[in-house]
Amino acid sequence: MKYIYDDLADRNILITGGAGFIGSNLALYFQKHHPLANIYVFDKFRDNTLFPSGNPTSLGHFKNLLDFRGEIIIGDITKDLHKLKNHNFDYIFHQAAISDTTTTDQNLVMQTNFEAFLQLYELAKEQNAMLIYASSAGTYGNTPAPNRIGIAEVPENVYGYSKLNMDIFTQKELAKDSKIPIIGLRYFNVFGPHETFKGKTASMILQLGLQALEYKKVRLFEFGEQRRDFVYIKDVIQANIKAIEAQKSGIYNVGSGVSSSFNDVIAALKDELGGFEVEYIKNPYSFFQTHTQADISLSQEFLSYTPRFSLRDGIKAYIPEIRRIFEQKLFC
Repeated sequence: MKYIYDDLADRNILITGGAGFIGSNLALYFQKHHPLANIYVFDKFRDNTLFPSGNPTSLGHFKNLLDFRGEIIIGDITKDLHKLKNHNFDYIFHQAAISDTTTTDQNLVMQTNFEAFLQLYELAKEQNAMLIYASSAGTYGNTPAPNRIGIAEVPENVYGYSKLNMDIFTQKELAKDSKIPIIGLRYFNVFGPHETFKGKTASMILQLGLQALEYKKVRLFEFGEQRRDFVYIKDVIQANIKAIEAQKSGIYNVGSGVSSSFNDVIAALKDELGGFEVEYIKNPYSFFQTHTQADISLSQEFLSYTPRFSLRDGIKAYIPEIRRIFEQKLFC
């Protein structure tokens, strides 16, 4: 088959983890801009089980898909991939994962993130489908920024380790001349609509915005100078769409290319929400990344990816949704 970016009419598109943050944004993007495509969402959906941290074991939520009119396939990525066997997918966007970086069950994370990915890759080969999957800036751990593909990849937690192993496998397959196109996208700190149901694992931009609205006071780890590459959700969706017609299979960073401090976030939020206090607290996490910044030169060259939202632009675009979440008490 030909892998070209056209109107995608009659193409079958699978989005694993499609009821989650990035997955649901992808599903709704395709529904709006490519209405003649056949869109399938595969998701476990959340139940009442929690990790020891108190965070939900699944982040998929039906409310993220209230406007979705494609096909829903309910399943666990670790044991229900057989439900996908009878479909003939053209593109697979793999977003399903345990993304909670505080999870310490290494066996569960590796089974869910790495082993299930290997099985999904085999399915993609069987169906001759292009595979575009979510990797993470967690692969870099606390190594010096800017973060470059193939350099200083030392994850600090099992989540980052699972994603690094996905990327290593991909690079080995590509070196052997993989039978299908495969793209790994290393997301940096993504924020924007549909992350509400991530709860405590939602972006600090959402959490700080809600704290400011509710308490007129926010809490930051001392002293707010930790730096992140914050990337707005629309740029992440752009990267996924550009990956369809990538000039070259491989691993690519998806960030803004700019590193901003949490104090920069506070300043942008104050411009939009008005004044509020900041309380600095001790950081209890030994694996907390202190500085990330995506080197996006390869993404620009081979994906034609150019970020459209600065930190301030993204926050400004997000503020109406943050206010809606607060006013309707949607956060959990």
